[in-house]
Amino acid sequence: MNEDFLTIAGRRYASRLLVGSGKYRDLAQTREATLAAGADIVTVAIRRVNIGQDRNSPNLLDVLPLDEFTILPNTAGCYTAKDAVYTLQMARELLGGRKLVKLEVLGDPDTLFPQMPETIKAAETLVRDGFDVMVYCSDDPVQARILQEIGCVAVMPLASLIGSGMGILNPWNLGLIIEQATVPVLVDAGVGTASDAAIAMELGCDGVLMNSAIAGARDPVRMARAMRHAVIAGREACLAGRMPKRFAAVRSSPIEGVVA
Repeated sequence: MNEDFLTIAGRRYASRLLVGSGKYRDLAQTREATLAAGADIVTVAIRRVNIGQDRNSPNLLDVLPLDEFTILPNTAGCYTAKDAVYTLQMARELLGGRKLVKLEVLGDPDTLFPQMPETIKAAETLVRDGFDVMVYCSDDPVQARILQEIGCVAVMPLASLIGSGMGILNPWNLGLIIEQATVPVLVDAGVGTASDAAIAMELGCDGVLMNSAIAGARDPVRMARAMRHAVIAGREACLAGRMPKRFAAVRSSPIEGVVA
């Protein structure tokens, strides 16, 4: 029985893999990949995906219903704190008052790097308004500490640029964020394949969020399964504790009692 739950804002989740809902061929593939990933939390770009805003278009909630999944609205495409706050207030109405949200305020459309002053401003407003804020941020330990002190329920530093698939480019900064964290730390952005997810978990992250790595794969459903296993393996390795690295060979079998 799995007792190693991911806890965010007081709620426990069996899966430490969070997935996105965009870029799939259709809604049927979205559901199939989400199930293969074993994800409990699915993030949704409110400005791009219909969850009830347009009654004449297919609704994501028809394939990922609220009684099966925690839908995590995000502010992808927002470049100011004002736009991000408005978007999440609208999402709260659409989702019947649910408070858990993912905040991201972008700096520019080319790098999609987080705009940290506006992110902090939006986080302060949302926390005051009663939201449980999971926040996309730079891999800067100081910024991450500020966000958790504001009251964010999880910090989500990028591993590398959104959609780049470059993996974890700065494990040292990520390690510093994890070391000082009092809330869950989840890698968000940059994961490209299963080994990237495993490394994030081995470093001590509490979870990984991804979309492009699965939806952009040649076989998204198979990649979703691979990511599920990678996150589990990385978490188990982290809890087990790796052997120390050495600059010399060490025999794996004892030499005492060897028959000549």
